[in-house]
Amino acid sequence: MTEFQPHPTYQPYYGNPLFNQAPPPPPKKKSNKLALLVGATALGAALLGGTGGALIVGLDSPTPPSSSSSAPATGQQISNSTTNDVSKIAAKVTPSVVQVNVKTAQGGQGIGSGVILSADGKILTNAHVVNGATSVQIVTSDGKKYQADVVGSDTKADIAVVQARGASGLTAATLGDSSKLAVGQQVVAIGSPGGLQNTVTSGIISALNRQLSDIGKKQQSPYDQTANGDSDSPSYTAIQTDASINQGNSGGALVDASGAVIGINSALYNPSGSAGSIGIGFSIPINDAKKIVDQITAARN
Repeated sequence: MTEFQPHPTYQPYYGNPLFNQAPPPPPKKKSNKLALLVGATALGAALLGGTGGALIVGLDSPTPPSSSSSAPATGQQISNSTTNDVSKIAAKVTPSVVQVNVKTAQGGQGIGSGVILSADGKILTNAHVVNGATSVQIVTSDGKKYQADVVGSDTKADIAVVQARGASGLTAATLGDSSKLAVGQQVVAIGSPGGLQNTVTSGIISALNRQLSDIGKKQQSPYDQTANGDSDSPSYTAIQTDASINQGNSGGALVDASGAVIGINSALYNPSGSAGSIGIGFSIPINDAKKIVDQITAARN
């Protein structure tokens, strides 16, 4: 496997892949066709991820916009339509999806998403969103903000649990049964791609039982280049969807037509070498996520 060499003007950061500033994009190469499998956190620079992190090459998007606006955006459908009313699904699920803002000791920043598990603020997200964070802030769909603590994480499963401080009355998501999914089934993804909170996209389940580690072996995987070696790289069986998933969707919800969460959005794959979505996204089945959440919670207690 050919090792990727970052652009000379980029300085890779080994740790959680969070940056507060985007360097200038590298020059485009006509023949560069690296395939990328990337964790879907909102980032603005080429980087090397640390534990559970990801490699993103030459993102052209600027640093994600601040989530401090007084009036949070409403959910918006920006993908293909479905026979079900996506607006009703969005109205039901969006209050149960949060934005996760993180900071690191090195001054880096990043944005992900999360799913509310309890009214008192237990949140499910991806491990690569919060690993290495010194500060975690939860922003609900209506703009309320809470500082949060990381309860625990599993980097192999790419699952983490955080607890919002002083939260009450939050809308917990309805968790579905991922063992009953079918290829072609219509789904909706909700999260904060690029920091655009409450974004809703729709599509179908493209495939089931995708081995993330196998995809990385076929083409260059960023998880092969984590600072602590392959043993820390996420490895799970994923739901593949064509619902648009981009950086910032990590930890957000993939839901079925009834509004039940059936997956946790976590990664995207782009054979062209760019970091944007081309309709090949991956979600962790909710049944698998629930088992890890129970283990994390039990270990904490």
